[in-house]
Amino acid sequence: MTQSQRYVVAFNSSPRKDGNTSRLIRYALSKIEEQGIRTELVHIGGKQIHGCTACGKCWENLDRHCALTKDVVNDCIDKMIEADGIIIGSPTYFSDLTPEAKALIDRAGFVSIANGGLLTRKVGAGIAAVRRAGAVAALDSINHLFGICDMFTAGSTYWNLGIGLEPGDVDKDEEGIKTMERLGENIAWFITQLKN
Repeated sequence: MTQSQRYVVAFNSSPRKDGNTSRLIRYALSKIEEQGIRTELVHIGGKQIHGCTACGKCWENLDRHCALTKDVVNDCIDKMIEADGIIIGSPTYFSDLTPEAKALIDRAGFVSIANGGLLTRKVGAGIAAVRRAGAVAALDSINHLFGICDMFTAGSTYWNLGIGLEPGDVDKDEEGIKTMERLGENIAWFITQLKN
């Protein structure tokens, strides 16, 4: 497998399409792209995404999809299955992640487990944008997906977060930018090692 065949998908769950979460994700993706790995940024924030209804159909249907079909989650699951690495980014909402990120995590996680481990041994990383505090709890919630789905979680030299309130504020967070860039380098390294 060549580097160009490798693929990392990132999901931005902020309702601000070009806000701080998106900017942080892009810092990480730029370093992954430098290693010749294809990347994609998918904006799910602000979309009508239904939470898991615990219907159990993913265990019955075994079709690698959620039974709820009127939103973007199955498209996201398809991208996650194809990817070698998955990034989920969220702004910090009351010390946690957005409802869109939580819905994606729950539904993709159940579909993966029900279908024999669709996300097994992929590389995962959470990214959080935060005004002041609570980002570590948001990252922890994202990391739950990676832990339960038999994935490897990538880290950096600090928690995977950047600080800012208004769109673009994270561009002034030098430590946050360095953290994202190192995260991207680590994801690329991890994928390269796993695919050798």
